[in-house]
Amino acid sequence: MSSNAKRTRARYVLIGLLFLHTVNTYMDRAVISSAANSIQSDLGISRQMMGYIFGAFAIGYALFQMPAGGLADLIGARKVLTWVVSFWSAFTMLSGAAFNAASLLIIRFLFGVGEAGAFPGATSALYKWVPARERGIAQGLFHSGARVGAALSLLLMPLLIAAVGWRLTFVLNGAAGLVWATAWWLWFRDSPREHKSVNEEELRYIEEGLAETAKSSERLPFGQIVTSGNMLLAMLQYIASNITNFISFSWLQPYLTDRWGASAAPYASIALVAAMFAHWSSGALVTFLHGRGWPVASRRLPAAAGFFLSVCGLLLTTQMNEAGPLTFVLCFSAAAFGAEMTISPSWAFCMDIGGGKSGAVSGAMNMMGNLGAALSAIIFPYFVAHVTMPYFAVATGTANSFFVFAACMNAVGATAWLFMNPRRKLGTTSPQQVRLRLILFIVIAVLLVGGVLVYKTFLM
Repeated sequence: MSSNAKRTRARYVLIGLLFLHTVNTYMDRAVISSAANSIQSDLGISRQMMGYIFGAFAIGYALFQMPAGGLADLIGARKVLTWVVSFWSAFTMLSGAAFNAASLLIIRFLFGVGEAGAFPGATSALYKWVPARERGIAQGLFHSGARVGAALSLLLMPLLIAAVGWRLTFVLNGAAGLVWATAWWLWFRDSPREHKSVNEEELRYIEEGLAETAKSSERLPFGQIVTSGNMLLAMLQYIASNITNFISFSWLQPYLTDRWGASAAPYASIALVAAMFAHWSSGALVTFLHGRGWPVASRRLPAAAGFFLSVCGLLLTTQMNEAGPLTFVLCFSAAAFGAEMTISPSWAFCMDIGGGKSGAVSGAMNMMGNLGAALSAIIFPYFVAHVTMPYFAVATGTANSFFVFAACMNAVGATAWLFMNPRRKLGTTSPQQVRLRLILFIVIAVLLVGGVLVYKTFLM
């Protein structure tokens, strides 16, 4: 092989483009939260109806994860990401043209359908361009964009809305997405072999890296992979991590405001910054361990360590309600850092076992992760108002009982990783059994995810 000095680095440009993709994804997603009060006032929408509108996005986003990922695997991430980003960017812009609650409800549902393809489509692209030894850092950098986008939204969207109004703010956010989709279509190719910026040395490096993990899963049906013990454990631990992670995006800021006043609200962004660094450090650790010849440990150790750190951080947070908002947030941020450390190895694991079906496989995991996020949003206020337990939450009014529950779920996630192995071979299964397992999985998953999201949206 030629020396590393002669190898081009076009795959790093791809990772950079996908980082900007996730920044844009979360800024488009978060703008409605900043604009909610203005929208309610201008359109005469009640707080309850606004909750329905928020939930419409979540339902569309969760239920179309697997179809979007499967489409990217089938026809290529170049077409799919161009389509879905253009689609949801158009509906971001149309959000600024909403004239009543019904129109906004429909627009936000279709926006969610488009955004469903964001992460599975990107993972399908990464699988074909990034060798196994670099999947950890690639996923870490890629997913950190979501936390950067969320943090930027907390800071920039209120200022933009104040300057140009909520309607034009939606238009500007959507236009940024269309710019990204154009750049993606012009630069990306589904195979690095087709890209003029990839020289022979880099192409050989990528293809040899992909061949290292090429195995029988490439020939296995999707139904057998997604219903395997490996994948079911991956979904379980992803539900667990999202129960903690979603608090940073949902209830943390309102909880700080309720307990310590509006001056404490800005501290919520600290957890998002911690999450960003967690993605970078975990991704680097995954890559380092794989480079040392530990492909299984490179996924298992960072994830299990992250869950353990999150358990400790959550339990410590329960002792900080009287210490002031900054100390409280710093302890929670340690828990968030640990939970976010599990993201990079989780998506790398999906690429390992999914192979050419990585988009659909990661979409299945992400769909179930949304079950954890929705569950978190539903039960957090209930735990605060109603649940007590010895020592940790002797009275209602704090989130201590929820943090203990989340810590227990993270312990379950850490245990799941002890049994997850991307090198495990699957036995032979008849096509009839595969179809039956897949049908049962889809029905159960849709009922679980859809049921929780419908309850969160329409019955809370």
